[in-house]
Amino acid sequence: MAKSVRVKSFDLVAQDIAEVDVQLLHGLSIGVGWPHRPADWEFLRRVGQGIVAVDGIGRVFGSAMWFPQGEDFATVGVVITTPRAQAHGAGRWLMEQVLDRCQDRNLSLNSTRAAYPMYVSLGFETEATVFLHRGIVCALPMLPILDGTLSELPAARINEVTSCDTEAFGTERARLLAQLSKGAVTCVLRRGGVVVGYAMRHKFGPGHVVGPIVARNDEDAIHLAAWHLNLLKDQHTRIDTREEGPFANFVEQCGLAVSETTITMSKGRRFLNRSENGPWVYGLAGHALS
Repeated sequence: MAKSVRVKSFDLVAQDIAEVDVQLLHGLSIGVGWPHRPADWEFLRRVGQGIVAVDGIGRVFGSAMWFPQGEDFATVGVVITTPRAQAHGAGRWLMEQVLDRCQDRNLSLNSTRAAYPMYVSLGFETEATVFLHRGIVCALPMLPILDGTLSELPAARINEVTSCDTEAFGTERARLLAQLSKGAVTCVLRRGGVVVGYAMRHKFGPGHVVGPIVARNDEDAIHLAAWHLNLLKDQHTRIDTREEGPFANFVEQCGLAVSETTITMSKGRRFLNRSENGPWVYGLAGHALS
């Protein structure tokens, strides 16, 4: 595996992302129009691993991260290259470094349209479309009848959602949820005292992300999202979902229109495996975290 790549008249080498000034990472994401704040980069570095492509004087030309979940799975994200570096193959080179480091792990990612051909050539397969809903939250429409009780869950008790989340996500990600919950607000839905769904909201970019949202049906997902959206009226909010039915319609009625789409892809075992009557991920924790 090549440890460097040549871009015009200079070489780029891979450096651990933990060793790089966060302001350089922030500048990289700003340069391609991504909304990540320095605080968002710091969080991603706490929960994941990554590399950056740097030149001989420390300038950053690209990044790629992976987030281990369980023993044999990881999500891949924040794969960014400057246009100059991308034109000379830096994006593919970064992904080859990631694949080498992840070894035998099954992988999933959410690809932009532009990066899609590269991921196909690396052996990733298409699974679903992700719809990025964002905007300013307006008055909520009428809600369906609530089956159960909604309540806020303290971060210290986030383990209460682990079983439900693992069934929905397909892999145990308790460590990630524990880290995410420290800076988030979590709502849980219980029936008969049992957790049957939950939703978090956390700051990201210019506003808030409501996600992950895990529920057993559209009605439950709507109530969980509404619990947060009621508190976010007139604020910039984002919900990323693979749904196109009642839940997505509700999100749009709240003022969060689809701004763009990405493509969920996997390499190794299939990532998305929905079971009848089981919990499902209605809202993503984030594009890199899925």
